[in-house]
Amino acid sequence: MSQSTSNISAHAFKQLRQESAGKLRIIDLRTYAEVNTESLDGCAHFPVQKLKASELKIYLQQQNHEPTQPIYLLCASGQRAVRAANQLQDDLDFKLIIIEGGLNALKQLGTSVTEGDNTVISLERQVRIASGSLVVIGVLLGLLIHPWFYGLSAFVGSGLVFAGATNNCGMALVLAKMPWNTKTGTS
Repeated sequence: MSQSTSNISAHAFKQLRQESAGKLRIIDLRTYAEVNTESLDGCAHFPVQKLKASELKIYLQQQNHEPTQPIYLLCASGQRAVRAANQLQDDLDFKLIIIEGGLNALKQLGTSVTEGDNTVISLERQVRIASGSLVVIGVLLGLLIHPWFYGLSAFVGSGLVFAGATNNCGMALVLAKMPWNTKTGTS
């Protein structure tokens, strides 16, 4: 049903946003914790792990969003925006545009963001911390208790290779559902 999905560079988006005087429809797909830490003004928040086309349609109708106007998808680096576009493209009649490099790229270009609560770590950093910790634990348990514990490190390493190859990270999906990353956990 979707008209199409395309990409826009962070630089081109920054210019377009400045020229449009805040009239772009931007959907922020990051977790509640990430949005509470820093956000781009004028975005609607729909975490990708809870994203439903039906709820987005209702929101767009309430905002009197015209079908001829595109929807810009924003996340931290662009990966979740791609996932959301794939999820939504068959259910929406709007052009979906993925902001390449996400909020990280926009910040590198000097785009101002609203700072919030800095006590929660970004989802990407949480994945790196958790996976690194599990690898170290697996190695230590393998050395101290039984060599079979090296399997934990191998499992995590395999998961990281899979995440890199497919651009889908199971650990990120699990961490996104943790209380500190959900609306109820950050209030």
